[in-house]
Amino acid sequence: MNLALFDLDHTLLQIDSDYAWGVHTTRIGWTDPEAFARRNDEFYAHYKAGTLDIHDYVRFATDAVRERGPRAAALAHADFMRDMVLPAIVPAARALVEQHRARGDTLLMVTATNEFVTRPIAEAFGIDTLIAVDLERAPLPDGSGEWITGAIRGVPSAREGKVTRVQAWLAERGLGWGQVHCTFYSDSFNDLPLLEKVDVPVATNPDDRLRAIAAERGWRILDLFTKIT
Repeated sequence: MNLALFDLDHTLLQIDSDYAWGVHTTRIGWTDPEAFARRNDEFYAHYKAGTLDIHDYVRFATDAVRERGPRAAALAHADFMRDMVLPAIVPAARALVEQHRARGDTLLMVTATNEFVTRPIAEAFGIDTLIAVDLERAPLPDGSGEWITGAIRGVPSAREGKVTRVQAWLAERGLGWGQVHCTFYSDSFNDLPLLEKVDVPVATNPDDRLRAIAAERGWRILDLFTKIT
C-alpha cells in the first residue's frame, strides 16, 4: 500500500487554520479581541518554537465553540470555510493531492489541529481519512446529543503523537510500517518525528529549521506557495 500523508497548516493550506479560526471567532464577536489575540499569539509563538502545551491550547481554542453549541458552531464554521479557508487553498496544493490520488495512493491528512476545525477542510481536499486532535465529548444538558468539553480524547496528533496515531491507524488494518510505502509532506520542524519515520519525507514550504535539516539530509524540498504569516 502506498500512503500519501499530508500535514495541513502551511503545507496544503496557505494559512494556519487553528490560528485563523481564532481570528474568525473574534471577528464574529465570540471572544474579546484584545485578550484573545494576545493569548492566541502567545500559543502560536510556542507552536513555532516547539514548546506548545497542546492540552492548554485546545482548551483555550475551543472555549468559544463549546459555549455556543453545535448549531451555532457549524454555521460559524461554514462562514469560516467560505471567507478564510477556501481562498487559502492554492491550485498547486490541490494538484499535489490529485497527483497522489491519480496514482491510486491512499490519502491521509495528519494534523495537530483539532477535528472540529479541520474535518471540513479535509473534505474540501477530498481526503476522507483525517488524523487530527480528537475532542472529548459529553452529553448536552437538553439531551439532544453530545458536544465537546474542551479536553482532548486519546493521543493528540502532534509531534511524536503523529507517529503514534499513524501507527495505530495502520494497526487497525493489520498493517505495520514495513508493509506500506509512506510519503509525508510537512512544513514544520515539529513534524520531524514522522518525517524521520516515513520512506519519503518532503519538506513542503518548510520553516527555517526544517529547511536546513532537509538540505543537510538531502530530502526533497517543495515550495507550493509563499507563506502568509
